[in-house]
Amino acid sequence: MTFPRIDLLVAPPDATDLVLLVHGGQESSREAAGAWRAAILRMWPFAVAARAGAPGAAVGMMRDRYRGWNGPDADPVADLRVVLDRLPARITRVQLVGHSMGGRAVVAVGNHPLVDGVLALAPWLPGGEPLVPMRGPVVFAHGTADRITSPAQTAAYARRLRASGVPVALLSVADDDHTMLRRSPDWNALVRDFAAGTTYKPSLDPDHVDQLPHSKHANNPLRGVLDIARARLTLRIVGQL
Repeated sequence: MTFPRIDLLVAPPDATDLVLLVHGGQESSREAAGAWRAAILRMWPFAVAARAGAPGAAVGMMRDRYRGWNGPDADPVADLRVVLDRLPARITRVQLVGHSMGGRAVVAVGNHPLVDGVLALAPWLPGGEPLVPMRGPVVFAHGTADRITSPAQTAAYARRLRASGVPVALLSVADDDHTMLRRSPDWNALVRDFAAGTTYKPSLDPDHVDQLPHSKHANNPLRGVLDIARARLTLRIVGQL
């Protein structure tokens, strides 16, 4: 049997903060979440970005037991709670960055006492998803060309959260899809700024939407693929939690 864990990619010995990257998956599967799956590889450039934004923090990659959400079992949520509950005492603050199914998972555990910020990238937030009073800055970002998860459902969840009194920053990422490759530099900048604590200010305005700034280096999916390759060559797993 496999167990959920955090693979540390950046580990300053005196770090008290952790930026935790939570990968995507699929609706149903109990196959192992292998390290070379596209959903996990896509998160590696965000480790580089998080290191740039918070150089004193540890940066870790969540490793779920399974590829799937798996209905009411919500395995990625159970896994994430397990690793948060068993973090060493020196870690006193966690920022969560999740993509797709991982975005749904970080929202679900956003009220954990260690969590101080949630960034959900192209999250999978189906209708009727339970509202969670998340802690710290809450930021949702979704590409307008996403056909895998729904930008409209993300906006609907943000409106529900705002109506409940939780401020949310909602970002529209023009012309990008679920892979987040076309505008990879812009997504990286968002993760960097989130880790640095300089991201968009959450709002209670039900319909407020910000646009993710479009850099001159965007609109090139190949650049996004090269970002993954560079990050995979630059970083390595230096420990586990």
